[in-house]
Amino acid sequence: MTHQTRKAQLDDVKNIHRLVNRFADQGRMLALSLSEFTVVSGDDGRLLGCCVLHIVWEDLAEVRSLAVAEDAQHRGIGAQLVQACLQEARALGVPRVFALTYVPDYFARFGFAPVDKSTLPHKVWADCVKCPKFPDCDEVAVALDFASEA
Repeated sequence: MTHQTRKAQLDDVKNIHRLVNRFADQGRMLALSLSEFTVVSGDDGRLLGCCVLHIVWEDLAEVRSLAVAEDAQHRGIGAQLVQACLQEARALGVPRVFALTYVPDYFARFGFAPVDKSTLPHKVWADCVKCPKFPDCDEVAVALDFASEA
């Protein structure tokens, strides 16, 4: 079975919302606010995974709302999505990308390393005040500095 990675379209919105909020209901990510998502769909057109590269500042972006359907996990779909975000960040000239995650080891595969949350700009925390876990966030901040890859 092959998978297609592409920018999300309007008819994907309901499926993205359902996929992300399934994990949000489990306390594994924040609930969805719609943005320009990248998605992976199967041959049958079913949405298998999604994520978004959210530009925070001219020098910083965040990989957000990375979710893969339970029955499609462990097939490289999450990796396709993270790679698509990193490729987009490089193309835009964003030098640093971060994520807030419960699975920092997953992001380590792509070169992300743990960072102190306090090193991230205050603008990052605008969504945090809406989170049911605020102010006791147990997510780990990880970041990838493209300059350190060279």
